[in-house]
Amino acid sequence: MTAPTLPGLDPATPSEEPRPGSRAARLGLPMSVTVLKEMCAEYGVCLRPVALRRTDLTTGQTELIDIPCGSTREDVCGPCAKRARRLRQTQIREGWHRNAEPLPGPAPATDTQRALIEFRAHLEAERDTAVRAADWGRVADVDQAIGEVEEKIAAEGLRGAVAPPHDDEDPTAGKRRHRSTRRRQDTPDLPRKKVESRTVGRVYTAPDGREYQPSMWLTVTLDTYGRVRTDGTPVDPRTYDYRRAAWDAVHFPRLLDRFWQNLRRCVGWNVQYAGCVEPQKRLAPHAHFAIRGTIPREVLRQVAAATYHQVWWPPARDLVYTPDRAPVFAPDNGGWLDPDTRQPLPTWDDALALIDDDEDAEPAHVIRFGRQVDAQGVMPGTEHAARTIGYITKYVTKSAADCHRPDTDRQREHLDRLWHALRITPCNERCANWLLYGIQPKKAHSRLQPGRCKGKTHQRATLGIGGRRILVSRDWSGKTLADHRADTRAWVRALLGVTADAEYAETSGSEEPETVYAWEMAKPQDADLAPLGHRLLRALSHRAQWRASLLAAQDRAAQLAAADLSATDDTAEEAT
Repeated sequence: MTAPTLPGLDPATPSEEPRPGSRAARLGLPMSVTVLKEMCAEYGVCLRPVALRRTDLTTGQTELIDIPCGSTREDVCGPCAKRARRLRQTQIREGWHRNAEPLPGPAPATDTQRALIEFRAHLEAERDTAVRAADWGRVADVDQAIGEVEEKIAAEGLRGAVAPPHDDEDPTAGKRRHRSTRRRQDTPDLPRKKVESRTVGRVYTAPDGREYQPSMWLTVTLDTYGRVRTDGTPVDPRTYDYRRAAWDAVHFPRLLDRFWQNLRRCVGWNVQYAGCVEPQKRLAPHAHFAIRGTIPREVLRQVAAATYHQVWWPPARDLVYTPDRAPVFAPDNGGWLDPDTRQPLPTWDDALALIDDDEDAEPAHVIRFGRQVDAQGVMPGTEHAARTIGYITKYVTKSAADCHRPDTDRQREHLDRLWHALRITPCNERCANWLLYGIQPKKAHSRLQPGRCKGKTHQRATLGIGGRRILVSRDWSGKTLADHRADTRAWVRALLGVTADAEYAETSGSEEPETVYAWEMAKPQDADLAPLGHRLLRALSHRAQWRASLLAAQDRAAQLAAADLSATDDTAEEAT
């Protein structure tokens, strides 16, 4: 006689449903909080709203208002990050295939503005006369008058400053070190043309008379640092140049600026671009750009090959100190000192002076592009254009380290080695890592921690990309992100038939004083601040009602458009 097998021990029998009321049955039920967050993400409700307290300074009445956090990181707040990504896609779409200049020229100056500029010129001449006569009291009076006139100039609507301010305390303030602009001998020369003010690309005419105005999509990468596998990891980590990879990642934005400067001078017109910087599988940054207009691919490759950026910093090849054995700070003995000899380290100005005095000095680092330059033509209104915009903004809501998550130990070790190289790489003139190379950084102070600089460049999540991930030229669409948000709000209000300024227009002409509010951050311990769940539920309800109204308005607009089209067809048939 065979003993029966206990339930759950026989692999041939399928597992039964969990017993009602058991722990397994309870764990199989969805959590209400998770469902709430999923619905908020579906309706676009911010998951981390910021509570602001608005106080009416006239009546003293206060109320709490939730505003979106505005995060651009998907791991922080998915709805806000998706909203930011759609906004960037709109910006790229509106500026990519323009056939007209986005910005008009400045308006001519008025007579009042010209009179203020002339008066400012007289004051400058009078100040120069007082300085020559050593009449310092008169100089002080003229400086005060100059300040008042410049305030009036700004209030009158003129942009920028007429002239730099007079700073007698530090004559060298704001002045930059000048170095030779002679091109390197190991870099090919490029033709230089006078850059025209136009930003619209060339129009092509087909044999049948149709006109086309295509644009381009460009991808540029950095040079190789060693052979890598298909997963992006180096074949031999011992020969992989992590130091150069770290320095290239830090100075990659400057190389891109040089590229667009050289490209505009080479083609002779103001090329406009919009793109994104993201890491490759090997964790080196590369960039995708949408370019308005067309440029020959060979010209793009030549400009990329001839573009470089020289970093004129003190030599930083080998470490002099380590984070465990770092210099010590002694303000009475010259700042940062050697931990053994107690001798002060060279200051930043002294280190740069040594480079200026050496005629054979070489830059601390030279960054160049790699050979891979991909350029493709894109026609407006095609599926290729929409797919390319999605590809450019594919990773804008992720941190650099999350674009390619490491799945194997080899990828994790590669990421760790690159991060350790970035931790000891100087990111700017004030970086604390300069102490590791025996140099006091610019404006050194006691709070510096060598090897632990707080700059974004040294963080593990950035992979050296410490600047902006989205790069848009000034004359791309003629609008800022705030302008694009205003356009979206105006479109929604027009569709719903809501006039937001109607109430203000009715009361603006009255004699009642305008309401003045004071804003401050609400504290988590405030008694009138509702729990986060209550606030998310209210926001979800408002968003659902708003979406229902918007969809209904879109249906009405579609029905009216269909009715107008049908009436037009009937009129045409009757006329026929």
